[in-house]
Amino acid sequence: MNWTTHGTYLKGPVTLRGKDVPAETTDQRLLDHWQSADWLHADPWRVMRIQSEFVEGFGALAELGLAVSVFGSARTAKDDPFYAIGEQIGAGLARAGYAVITGGGPGAMEAVNKGAFEAGGTSVGLGIELPFEQGMNDYLSLGVHFRYFFARKTMFVKYAHGFVVLPGGFGTFDELFEALVLVQTRKVTEFPIVLVGRDYWGGLLDWLRSSAVTEGTISPGDVDLLSLTDDPEEAVALATTGHGTPPNPNAG
Repeated sequence: MNWTTHGTYLKGPVTLRGKDVPAETTDQRLLDHWQSADWLHADPWRVMRIQSEFVEGFGALAELGLAVSVFGSARTAKDDPFYAIGEQIGAGLARAGYAVITGGGPGAMEAVNKGAFEAGGTSVGLGIELPFEQGMNDYLSLGVHFRYFFARKTMFVKYAHGFVVLPGGFGTFDELFEALVLVQTRKVTEFPIVLVGRDYWGGLLDWLRSSAVTEGTISPGDVDLLSLTDDPEEAVALATTGHGTPPNPNAG
């Protein structure tokens, strides 16, 4: 598989093309357990690079204000009903005075950013260096590109006052359950987590109740940390509950 989109590879703040496109990602090198320990001595700048991602992310988002992180599949087609729902959610959040934060990519992420951007709101994308699904969508008022997943995921949580989760794959599951664990363990101040798509997510909630709760691996109340809806307006209302809503001078 070609590791670029339109011949361009984004590596943190650096853009690479042609023969300079790397054969592996920065995260892959960091997590490779076969490598020697030479990098500890020969490449101390790796730690500085990681630190710089946090500094850049904090600096870019520190004055964002109220925001909701929205997750969903990069594979959602523009004619998929969930693309339209994503647009409505993005627009609704913008009109409510909230910035939206997505992964900045195509599909459901693009839909949410588009809705917020066209409604006059702040539309944020947090991109990641990947061997596919590269590039940021065209509906961002602020984009930050990361090498490391853990730095990027910190930004999703730190600056969010709620989560909305559209249908998605492994990446969406990862983001959903990380947020859920942080709320369950009270590592973060409790905030709403809203699943959109009853047919898509209903089976997961049924399994949590019938298997995980029954086996005692989670408590019955843990499932109640999740809200489920098909209605974009209800999703916005649930995600913005209890924060107080500042006026949005840019909203139409």
